[in-house]
Amino acid sequence: MYILLKYTDMFGKNKKDSKKEKKRSEVKNNKEESPTSHLQKETMNAIIAVVFFVLAVFLVLSSGLIDKGGKAGTSAYKIFHYLFGVGYYLLPILFFILCVSFFRSLQKKLALTHSIGGTLFFLSSLALINILSQSGDGVGSGGVIGGFISKPLINMFDTWVSIIILLALIIISLLTIFDAPIRFTFIKSLFVKKEVLPGTEDDGPEVIITSNGEPLTDKDKKEMGKEDGSFGPKKAQAMEDKKDEFGISPLLLNGKEFIPPPLSLLNEDHGKPGVGDIKANSNIIKRTLANFGINVEMDEISIGPSITRYALKPAEGIKLSRIVGLQNDLSLALAAHPIRIEAPIPGKSLVGIEIPNSTKTTVGLGTLLSSNEFQNSDKPLLISLGKGISGMSYFGNLAKAPHLLIAGATGSGKSVTIHTVITSLLYRNSPDNLKFIMIDPKRVELTLYNKIPHLLTPVITEAKKTILALKWAAKEMDRRYDILQAESLQNISSYHKNIVEPELKRRKNKRVGDEEKQVETMPYIVIVIDELADIMQAYPRELESAIVRLAQMSRAVGIHLILSTQRPSVNVITGLIKANIPSRIALQVASQIDSRTILDMGGAEKLLGAGDMLYLSGEMSQPQRIQSAYISESETKSVVKYLVDSYVNEIPTEINITGDNQKNNIFEATIEDEKMENDDDLYEEARQTVLEAGKASTSYLQRKLGVGYARAARLIDMLEERGVIGPGSGAKPREILDGGNDNEMPPENTSE
Repeated sequence: MYILLKYTDMFGKNKKDSKKEKKRSEVKNNKEESPTSHLQKETMNAIIAVVFFVLAVFLVLSSGLIDKGGKAGTSAYKIFHYLFGVGYYLLPILFFILCVSFFRSLQKKLALTHSIGGTLFFLSSLALINILSQSGDGVGSGGVIGGFISKPLINMFDTWVSIIILLALIIISLLTIFDAPIRFTFIKSLFVKKEVLPGTEDDGPEVIITSNGEPLTDKDKKEMGKEDGSFGPKKAQAMEDKKDEFGISPLLLNGKEFIPPPLSLLNEDHGKPGVGDIKANSNIIKRTLANFGINVEMDEISIGPSITRYALKPAEGIKLSRIVGLQNDLSLALAAHPIRIEAPIPGKSLVGIEIPNSTKTTVGLGTLLSSNEFQNSDKPLLISLGKGISGMSYFGNLAKAPHLLIAGATGSGKSVTIHTVITSLLYRNSPDNLKFIMIDPKRVELTLYNKIPHLLTPVITEAKKTILALKWAAKEMDRRYDILQAESLQNISSYHKNIVEPELKRRKNKRVGDEEKQVETMPYIVIVIDELADIMQAYPRELESAIVRLAQMSRAVGIHLILSTQRPSVNVITGLIKANIPSRIALQVASQIDSRTILDMGGAEKLLGAGDMLYLSGEMSQPQRIQSAYISESETKSVVKYLVDSYVNEIPTEINITGDNQKNNIFEATIEDEKMENDDDLYEEARQTVLEAGKASTSYLQRKLGVGYARAARLIDMLEERGVIGPGSGAKPREILDGGNDNEMPPENTSE
């Protein structure tokens, strides 16, 4: 009995163990259905391709022409030659084709399809060879198999119909093997009329691949708000269909039609992004996160010009900070650097992992400027920014911005970005609609535009003239506000709509005897400052106060600032400047501190350079990653040459920042001479005090005038700038230089 009970117990244990083994095997099978099973199928396809290659080489060496296959090769040749005749030599070709097709489709489940297609190709070829090589006695060179197939066909369809059928089967079999459709473009063109805009070529939008591996259609893109909307360049004559609205109207005040430069001067997109193995990268991301206990489901994959974004949906209860903390681990697993994690993607319950492409698409400015969004927009200050993830074109309205700050390290694409912004504005506005003040301390970037009719003054390269130009802009701002106040209008858009547009239409339909009415056109003014840090070193207080005043008040009167610097430090991008310029572009920077200085958040240190940017406007809570368009120096010179040649006979309208009025000056506001302008009420008193005392120091003015240190120091600086006193030299007293004064000078100077 004891033995029976023990045996029963052992049997029960064995039954339980078998159940456990069954469960383990089920778990194991489930694991094998994960990304590993996909990799095993790829390996199997590769092995089959290698086998086909070896068989092809063996059959070639075993043929009667070479006979280097040994005894096995000789036997194989005799058997196959008897069965297939001359078709024996098709076998190596077939095996080579199958080898190539299996290598090309490592990620597709087409083994059965390939086998069927290869068999169909071989048998059809044998029958065709047998028919074409038949002699008078009806014997062909297709061997036993070829004759077995061809004879019933000839009996049923006759020779020529059989040949046509066999040729069709051969073509079908090749299409099946390579899984590639044939586009009958020529045949389609005979029956379908293709409508093409003059001078346009469609390169197609960027591909957005979803989680099921299928590309999104144009309809899906529109629903997701990711429509590219860009096509090839149009001719300049397309501007004739523009609306008669100020800012994009081709009619100038002098009656001359404004035709923007042809878009053929600009290059389009070229190059395809190298994204690598998308499926494998998705599996690596999923597996790496799973190793740290984070379960995710992969979602859409968006391919952009410079990066590919893999979107994933984390399981419930997963903190996003855990995913962000694994950034270095993901970078190691993917062998990609740098990667950026966007958690979450704005407007979606997904996390985005952005991986650099091995090769980038160069975004051409011509593609952006010829897009529907740019061509059909009625915004005069629309600027092209570039293309975002998935190829969506991005544009910004400078009038709404209303100012723009561009910052990035050397070589990050800052100068090219400035050129794309300026060129975008030149393509949309005539010289009567838009004016530029360009400031370039480097003397090599913006001086390319020196002769265009849009400039109010030649490109400024000196720091002192920069301050004078900004003060002129402040006076012009006040003058424009006086005009708006007199007309009871709120901003420059209302002024253009209610005052300028009616006058333009009246002049267009002018009759003989109509009285000529003078109207202030009030064009937009864009002030572009490159290398802000260089000017900030020379005149920090004056530059900051001028920029802040313009940034606070100039939006309503159409004066806008574009500032650029390669040193994003708090000494250059001060708190006051940042507070009044909400629209910012951050290109690649060296550290997270620099990124926080520009955007108040990190991320710019992980950019790739070469125009890869983060764009933040006042309406956004999170910056948008965009690849800036590229414009070469030759393209810029071509656009400038076109504009200069178009207005070679026009008298340029320039401002005068020295105080002398000019006959062709259309502006009333001018800058007074700095030597005659007293910015401080106590300046004259301080000047007399210094001349009478024969000495000049901050402490002396504090005692004599009863002012604080800051104001006394400012008065000393003003006296030095205007040549009253010499520069300070340590403990030595300052030299009194004003010799034009009639007051008697004391015989000697005393120190402070």
